[in-house]
Amino acid sequence: MKAMVLAAGLGTRLRPLTDSIPKPLLPLGPHPLLVWNLLLLRKYGVTDVVINLHHRGEQIRQVIGSGVQYGLHVTYSPEPVLLGTGGGIKQAEAHFQGEPFLVLNGDTIVDLDLAAMIACHHRNQAIATMALRDDQDVDRWGAIESNDRDHVLRINGKGNRKGSSQQVAIRRMFAGVHVLDPLLLRDVPPEVFSSIIDAYEKWLERDAIVAGYVFSGYWTDVGTPERYEQVKQDLAAGHLQLPSLAR
Repeated sequence: MKAMVLAAGLGTRLRPLTDSIPKPLLPLGPHPLLVWNLLLLRKYGVTDVVINLHHRGEQIRQVIGSGVQYGLHVTYSPEPVLLGTGGGIKQAEAHFQGEPFLVLNGDTIVDLDLAAMIACHHRNQAIATMALRDDQDVDRWGAIESNDRDHVLRINGKGNRKGSSQQVAIRRMFAGVHVLDPLLLRDVPPEVFSSIIDAYEKWLERDAIVAGYVFSGYWTDVGTPERYEQVKQDLAAGHLQLPSLAR
């Protein structure tokens, strides 16, 4: 399976740290944030990766290069105009050659069994599979409602599935890692800014299967100075470990 790592964001909430460096290159221990995600992919045998670029994207290209030092083959999808998660993934669509693929955020740190998540996707014959986790502040992140089979019913209250009103909804948050079937991108407009969540909502309205893969490992997004400081403290305290290439 191939993968895409989203690394084109502006990182505005982390200014002034991101005035001169893109957020995915902020250091965390021995590596930039982005490399933690690349090593996670490599750990699970995902070696073909495309990274989208916008804000100071040439710095990312210079640091990561071809990816050979991480045992990867890395290509790039530059966005002269920022396209968002929907438009950005749509622009890279041809890279995946019609096969399901992984998407990760370049600014999140996560301990997640990607092999188990991919197996969940195939087992459910889903159009997409979202990594979900329990969180007390679920509304802050945007609630993903799923049923007792971990099939997603609604996202932020939208995308009601047929008969979902009779099902008890379990509310969790989306951790920013997903497996996508290229069919999900069918109605995403090319070269236009959009959120991939818009595509999810449309397919849920069509009663497509969107699976949830529930996990309990470490997760954080590095979206604010406070969260950046916290993840550095978590690393120092031993609450997270750099992904090993050994399986």
